[in-house]
Amino acid sequence: MPSSKEIIETTEKYGAHNYHPLPVVIAKAEGAWVWDCEGKKYLDFLSAYSAVNQGHCHPAIIQALKDQADLVTLTSRAFHNDQLGSFLEQVCKLADMQMALPMNTGAEAVETAVKAVRKWGYTKKQVADDQAEIICCNDNFHGRTTTVISFSSEEQYRQGFGPLTPGFKLIPFGDASALENAIGPNTVAFLVEPIQGEAGVVVPPEGYLKQVREICDRHNVLLVLDEIQTGLGRTGKMFCYQHDGIKPDVLVLGKAISGGVLPVSVVLSSNEVLGVFNPGDHGSTFGGCPLGAAVAGTALNVLIEEKLAERASDLGGRFKDKLQGLTSGKVELVRGKGLLLAVVLKETAGGAREYCEQLMEKGLLCKETHHNIIRFAPPLVIDEKDLDWAFTLIKEILG
Repeated sequence: MPSSKEIIETTEKYGAHNYHPLPVVIAKAEGAWVWDCEGKKYLDFLSAYSAVNQGHCHPAIIQALKDQADLVTLTSRAFHNDQLGSFLEQVCKLADMQMALPMNTGAEAVETAVKAVRKWGYTKKQVADDQAEIICCNDNFHGRTTTVISFSSEEQYRQGFGPLTPGFKLIPFGDASALENAIGPNTVAFLVEPIQGEAGVVVPPEGYLKQVREICDRHNVLLVLDEIQTGLGRTGKMFCYQHDGIKPDVLVLGKAISGGVLPVSVVLSSNEVLGVFNPGDHGSTFGGCPLGAAVAGTALNVLIEEKLAERASDLGGRFKDKLQGLTSGKVELVRGKGLLLAVVLKETAGGAREYCEQLMEKGLLCKETHHNIIRFAPPLVIDEKDLDWAFTLIKEILG
């Protein structure tokens, strides 16, 4: 096998430079641990941005992949397959929704949600053609497609990719009154993350989602929650919105729904909303494929049977307490829920990447988001002793 250095050189030579990864090459993974080409072991504290909540290569999920791969992997939606129906029933019952539309990536699911709420606005709310408006939040992250970057407030995500898609309005995150003031007669939906992940694990004020739910109800506006990163146990509940005791009109899931094995995503809603689609309106060759459905169904079973949401709540609470106990001149604050946590560094501490590189050298893999924030999001199967070991390293670097 080529060395890590050789693999990085080849990747940088032939790959477009749209990422700036840490200089580590992962060749093997199991549970919360990964190994590089030379056999060095690292504790994964990123979980592929929460896609491997069940841990790397979970044996039940991998077995489902192998078993289904021997039978049929892809039929397209031109025909039925024997795996999709049971998976859709399973995920609908889990989220207490009536209907689901399967896709592949998270960005595809967000695009699907945008199309659904726009068509709902025209057919149900009687908004004039091509006038539907969706409200989103500053510092959001919902994907990288042209439509999605059109409602990003991050200039780098938009620069050079215009003309951008109209029909979106941005408001501050966590400000319910701003939502109230932004709603107009053509507003069809409010699309929001319960916790903003890429923005640096930004948690809204207590009761924010309850206020948002009431405002949307009063104005006949659909509440669309993007739980691609926060959902499926990550924050200590199966879905992050459950912390607030509310329910969205539309729920978008991805990442951990397949345990990090395949790109699988799904949009869940009522018959009224997803029922606006007619044959030919929308589709995907791979979305809802038997391989993805079999894997995702097993991945959901693992979350439930191994009580991974409860585990995230317990271990995440203890780990957050330890992080908040850091007596450091480098740490500004610690925030997050469950095992989705972030350390915000003081301006005087320098950039977050240098600390991620130092932690990598010691065997802990995490990643900066923005200049001064380090995100900690290990697989939910992580052992408490491994969390303690990680904290020892973090304290050594940031303490």
